[in-house]
Amino acid sequence: METPHLQPETEWRSRVERVRAGRSLKPTHWPDGAKAAVALSFDCDHECFELGGGGETIGRLAWGEFGRRVGVPRILEHLGRQGVPASFFMPAVTALLDPDETRRIAGGGHEIGLHGWIHENNSHLDRETERGLMMRAQDVLTGILGRPVRGFRSANWDLSPHTIALVKELGLAYDSSLMADENPYELLIEGVPSGVVEVPVEWIRDDAVYLLFNRNPATRPWTTPDDVFTIFRREIEGAVAEGGLFQLVMHPFVIGYRSRIWMLDAMIEHARSLGPVWFATHEQVADWCLAHASA
Repeated sequence: METPHLQPETEWRSRVERVRAGRSLKPTHWPDGAKAAVALSFDCDHECFELGGGGETIGRLAWGEFGRRVGVPRILEHLGRQGVPASFFMPAVTALLDPDETRRIAGGGHEIGLHGWIHENNSHLDRETERGLMMRAQDVLTGILGRPVRGFRSANWDLSPHTIALVKELGLAYDSSLMADENPYELLIEGVPSGVVEVPVEWIRDDAVYLLFNRNPATRPWTTPDDVFTIFRREIEGAVAEGGLFQLVMHPFVIGYRSRIWMLDAMIEHARSLGPVWFATHEQVADWCLAHASA
């Protein structure tokens, strides 16, 4: 068994320095005088939520299929009515199961980002396996969309020591899997600025933390949609007060139910009630922040 307290300083320092937050990329201003940026995202795990963990249970596959059949169409309808763009992170197998869904999402003015091959846990992979899966996934989404994808989100936000270096190697503009800040920042790899923007996530800004039912590991929804909205609302208000970014992660097979989808409209409308805000994709946020970061 590993004994961390016996590690020499060179060891624990090297672990910390593999990937670290660099300079803040909080911009000097947002487009058109907006008080804050709002970046909504949806992880289209669908059937890969089961497949990526090595499962094949018919009921759980159907649960993921709900996200495809009901959740995504419902989300697209609400976003379209509100005129708000979003980012959809998609495992390659999800896209291969229904390429038309991927095209419909992109056709609605939304961004498609990489989310692994089959929602695999990157932290369990060696470098070459991880690299091969990321490249295959990139090729699949690029082929379906007819243009490159520019962002990456690791499944379950589990990264290996090599993930961010591979994001850079693949020529991607940003990652959205880490949580060292609430506003975007540049990632350091072994202490060296990488040019890769982090559009940070956080467990408290994730619908599944509060609303996901799962038998293994045993989790139960413990917060009502009204209480979840209150948490997200306070996050929005804080972002506007600080002139920063409100970033949110949702899942079509979690948020897409009748009793929950209202939160999407409520968040958009509440953000607008606080003054001018910029609704943007993660790609747009990453590009803006890199170009307009304070010195």
